[in-house]
Amino acid sequence: MGILDLFWIFFISSMITPWLQQKILEANRVRILQKLEKKRGSRVITLIHRQETMSLLGFPVIRYIDINDSEDVLRAIRLTPDHMPIDLILHTPGGLVLASEQIAHALCRHKGKVTVMVPHYAMSGGTLIALAADEILMDENAVLGPLDPQLGEYPAASLLAVIEQKPIPELEDKTLILADVAKKAMRQVRRTVKEILVSNQMEEKKAEDLAILLTEGRWTHDYPISCEEAQELGLPVKRDLPEEIYLLMSLYPQPAQRRPSVQYIPIPYQEKEKKK
Repeated sequence: MGILDLFWIFFISSMITPWLQQKILEANRVRILQKLEKKRGSRVITLIHRQETMSLLGFPVIRYIDINDSEDVLRAIRLTPDHMPIDLILHTPGGLVLASEQIAHALCRHKGKVTVMVPHYAMSGGTLIALAADEILMDENAVLGPLDPQLGEYPAASLLAVIEQKPIPELEDKTLILADVAKKAMRQVRRTVKEILVSNQMEEKKAEDLAILLTEGRWTHDYPISCEEAQELGLPVKRDLPEEIYLLMSLYPQPAQRRPSVQYIPIPYQEKEKKK
C-alpha cells in the first residue's frame, strides 16, 4: 500500500467519521425522547441551540431561533392530538421575534397541557415561548431573560432614552428613524406578551404590568431571571426537571477544539455514611 492509498483512506475516513458520530448522537437523542414521551404520555419537542461542529472542516455553528425553527415546531404541534400534552425542551439565547411569536401563539392555542422545560437558559425569544406554557419546569440554576426588543446592536429602550434626553435638532436622521422603529417594536412586543399571559388565564391588569416590566428595558438584555424571581413575578415556575433532560443535554456537546476549561469525573457521588 502506497502513500497515495494511505492518503485517500485518511481523507475518506475524515469525511465519514464526523457523519457517523452525528448519526449516533441523533439516534441516542431520539431514544431519550421516546423514553420521556412514554414516561409522561406527551409529545416531546426540543428547541436546543448549542454550538456544534457540523461541517467537514470542523467550524462551530451557533444558531438562534429562526423561521426554520418555527416551521418545524408548528409542524410538530399540528401532528399532536388536540388534548395530548406537549413538553417543549428549551435551551436558547433567543432569536427572531416573529419566529418566537409564532411558536408562542401556537402553544397557546393547543388544547392539551403545555410544559416548557428549561435546563440551563431560555433568554429573550425563549422566554417569550416559555410564557405560553401552562407550566415551566426549571433547573434551580436555570434562568429566563427580559423581553425588551433589540434593533441590531441597540436596545429599543435605550434609543427612546436618547431622544428624550437630547434636543431633536442635535440628533441625526438615522437616530430619529431608529427611535421611531424602537417605539413601534416596544408597543408590538408588549402587546404580544400581554396577549400570551392573558390567554394563560392571568388577570388582565397583572398581565399588563408584567408585560411592561419585561419589555421596558429596566434591565440589560442578558439579565438573568432566576427561578425565585420568576415565581415572584407570578409565572408558573417549578423546579422539577425529569432526569432525562440532563441526559439529553449531555448529547449536545460543545466542540472540543481546545483544551477544556472545565473538567470533572462525570458520575454522581453519594455522601458517605458517618460512622457511629
